[in-house]
Amino acid sequence: DLKPDKFEDLIAMNALFRPGPLAYIPSYINRKHGREVVTYDLDDMKEYLEETNGITVYQEQVMLLSQKIAGFTKGEADILRKAMGKKDRKTLDKLKPQFIEQAGAKGHDQKVLEKIWTDWEAFASYAFNKSHSTCYAFVAFQKAYLKAHYPLEFMVGVINNFGGFYRTEFYVHEARMSGATIALPCVNTGEYLTSIEGEIITLGFIHLAGLEYDTATSIALERMKNGPFTSLHDFMNRISIELEQLRCLIRIGAFRFTGRS
Repeated sequence: DLKPDKFEDLIAMNALFRPGPLAYIPSYINRKHGREVVTYDLDDMKEYLEETNGITVYQEQVMLLSQKIAGFTKGEADILRKAMGKKDRKTLDKLKPQFIEQAGAKGHDQKVLEKIWTDWEAFASYAFNKSHSTCYAFVAFQKAYLKAHYPLEFMVGVINNFGGFYRTEFYVHEARMSGATIALPCVNTGEYLTSIEGEIITLGFIHLAGLEYDTATSIALERMKNGPFTSLHDFMNRISIELEQLRCLIRIGAFRFTGRS
């Protein structure tokens, strides 16, 4: 919906997609595309909110605005930031009268100041800082590029690094959606980790539910040291494995080189 056309959009959306600022996403999108007028509660806020279409997105913006609107010191602005980041209600309640009083002394309308503070309190339920959001957005941009241009290699990397027994099925589905053919490993060709050859992704032994880490490791290492397994009997002699794990391998056809599925 956003159709980002600059890196700053990715930074903002990464920060907005959190419990506090989440409600502002539709306005951010509509304002970017001219379907909603960009407004500011106070003219003084434009300097720091123009880059985010008039919406407070980052902790840094709150710090700068509190200094400009209410004359907070840098130290007080940082206390406000920390209170927001930690959802410290006690400190926020203590800072509110100071904000209202000092900003009012600068000639700002109290009702508008109350609205600004209320918005900040909602934002504080999970405010994010721009420096972190920039790093995450950059990594996300890189990953999106890789997924778009190297989908199979990307999915192999995801499965190996983030799979785990409970997520492998989800990522395998994603890989299939990217056009990959998923193969189950054979004890004579499979690897410890998931691998790719051409358009075929072969799941690694470590990603098979029911197969323990030590067993998954030993299969590939033993074959590398002493050559392919010649039979199920040969495999049993060379690999220490429990019955249930053996059944797991048999069920997936890991001994199909014997001519039996």
